[in-house]
Amino acid sequence: MTARDLQFVRLSGAARGFATLALVAPVLWSRDKPALLALGAVFLIWALVQLAQTRLRFSPTSTAAVEALAIGAVCGFSIHTSVAVLGALSVPPFAAGLRLGWRGVVTSLMVEAVAVALIPMLLFTHLTVDQSFAAFTWCVTGLGLGLIASFVHSTFQFSPDPLAPYRYAQSLIRELIDLSGGLSSGLDPVPLGSIILSTVRDDLPTAALALYVPRADSLTPLVTKTVTSSTDLTSVDELALEAWALSRPVMGGRTFAFPLVSEAGTTAVVGGLLSERLDPAQLGLEQRIRDLSARLTPSAVHLDTALLFAAFRDAATADERRRLAREMHDGVAQDIASLGYLVDALAARPASPEQAERIEVLRDRITAVVAEVRRSVVTLRTDAGASESLGAAIGSIARNLTEVSGVPIHVTLDERTTRLRPEVEAELFRIAQEAMTNAVRHSRATRIDVHCQVHAPGALITVTDDGQGLQAGREDSHGLEIMRERALLIGAALSIANGPDGGTVVAVRTTPEPGGASRDSDDTGAIVIA
Repeated sequence: MTARDLQFVRLSGAARGFATLALVAPVLWSRDKPALLALGAVFLIWALVQLAQTRLRFSPTSTAAVEALAIGAVCGFSIHTSVAVLGALSVPPFAAGLRLGWRGVVTSLMVEAVAVALIPMLLFTHLTVDQSFAAFTWCVTGLGLGLIASFVHSTFQFSPDPLAPYRYAQSLIRELIDLSGGLSSGLDPVPLGSIILSTVRDDLPTAALALYVPRADSLTPLVTKTVTSSTDLTSVDELALEAWALSRPVMGGRTFAFPLVSEAGTTAVVGGLLSERLDPAQLGLEQRIRDLSARLTPSAVHLDTALLFAAFRDAATADERRRLAREMHDGVAQDIASLGYLVDALAARPASPEQAERIEVLRDRITAVVAEVRRSVVTLRTDAGASESLGAAIGSIARNLTEVSGVPIHVTLDERTTRLRPEVEAELFRIAQEAMTNAVRHSRATRIDVHCQVHAPGALITVTDDGQGLQAGREDSHGLEIMRERALLIGAALSIANGPDGGTVVAVRTTPEPGGASRDSDDTGAIVIA
């Protein structure tokens, strides 16, 4: 007997015990001797059935049929002397439903109904209206309890499929792939955000506009458009947070902010600063914002879809990087390390001094390869999104590279609390990581300086080394090409050049949006931190 079957037997036994107590109490109170004798027979039947289920291991179908027949017969014999015992008719369908489901309920009801109706007709020729009504009532009660038991049976029978979430994910991904080709606006949040701000600017003459999207418990600027690079958006940032928290438009002087709402809730917040020559009251700012909010509802749906797709893509990428890190750590790194043990064994008994030298060179190369693999594992597992900030993630990977290579890497941070979009942070982090790794591997540098400036939505990262400068690229090297591809993905400008005092300077800067300037768009160019 399985654990599930044992649970069903215990439940049916509890039901029989409860029914016995419920029926005995009124019979003892009324001192109905015929009913008491009938209840004694019922109790004996249930005891035998319980024994058969737990010890004798009869089939559930035959046990249910015998129980229903026996209980129906006892009730049929005693129905003319007392109807108090008819409550026992509700128990067999319940017990049968637990073990056999709805089919057991139907079988049990049919058997006991035939017995309780046929026996009185054979012995007493007829049943009174009260007796028939009482028998019918308890059979219907048994039906209701049996249906409940059959539901419990089906619930216990259900075995969760461990692959069900994956199959559901497969269907959703296939549907997304099919739908993505028909999306007129695409799935890139930045162009969609630029369209939204252009729509707002067409209706409201503004000196500055910004579109914010939620990230954790705060807002991140997605797109900004300003007339001049010196425009301060601090007041807009504060009003945007208020509009997000209240889920309604907020205005303060020339500054305004209003949420973009879709069926899923607040998707983004538009914040802006009116031109100094405009009076918000004469402009009818409040009514215009209401009209804009309603008109931008379809755009909010487009943007929400693009943000969800970006989040899904980033999660899938991070998961794949972690998987590759596990495979490298548990596979390649261990295999190479085992080769080192074989080399150590050979080095213990060299055939000649020349062989000893070659083995030592081989051992050094194996050690270097293992260190490189481990460094790659750390690189794959480090993620900007899991860190407190982009600068913190860059500092973490710089410490790891310093420990492995021995080359000191100094990181200088200039960050504000507002973070960049996750996909922008991820690409900037990988570019900085690749630049530091290249400097460690190929430049023969004795010092590397990294400067990270993040004033969302703008950012500037420079990696400077004091090595031998740019060298001719190898055919099998794709690091620089990958960095350029990453910069292109987020619309950033990447420059790689020799430093004025030697070495190499790699600088990546997020570029201003078309039609406006980013908040950090001064003309300083690439910065070299000495």
